[in-house]
Amino acid sequence: MKIKMIRKLLIPATLVVVLGGCASAIQDKYFDMWDAVGVEKREILVDRVEDAQETQQEAQEEFASALDEFSALINFKGGELEDVYNNLNDKYESSRDAATEVSNRINKVQSVAESLFREWQDELELISNANLKRDSEGKLRDTQRKYDSLLESMRRVESSMQPVLTSLRDNVLYLKHNLNANAVGALQGEFTTIKRDVDLLIKEMNSAISQSDDFIKSLKS
Repeated sequence: MKIKMIRKLLIPATLVVVLGGCASAIQDKYFDMWDAVGVEKREILVDRVEDAQETQQEAQEEFASALDEFSALINFKGGELEDVYNNLNDKYESSRDAATEVSNRINKVQSVAESLFREWQDELELISNANLKRDSEGKLRDTQRKYDSLLESMRRVESSMQPVLTSLRDNVLYLKHNLNANAVGALQGEFTTIKRDVDLLIKEMNSAISQSDDFIKSLKS
């Protein structure tokens, strides 16, 4: 996709943007640079929604893997408990990093969407034909409605990741401080809660990914 091909060319250009004024003005200047090289905001939005989908799919895998590792912990039958702790800690850190990336991608979607809608609204005032203006206004409202629903779904994903990360962190730290069989026994009751939260998270992610597909189709239609 041409967006990915020219992304490196625009990164240095963003450094010359004057970091003054409101954030929305800075965002609009950045996206205007893309427009100057033939990439419209709508195309960038599609690209970023697809990136958000991809990171959510990757995060699903990381959280599911962490759950598997936690299951292995509570079924510990002997061996080097420190190795089990190290594995679980690695999975926690990978899940945390994946969650951070999901949030970053959602923020990127939001920034370009807001810029697109500002531009669309401003350009409506330039349309003198009443019928064309009314049709474009209707499409703007419909696109904003679908986007608002998608953003809400993605933010639910973001919120659903936090209880899982908190639980994983608490259990990892507890195990770190008590590397013995008694510690494993104490953590067994935590598995049900973590599994419930991971299942909810994956459900929310699947919903957001599905909505993303629908939103992308609506932008391309």
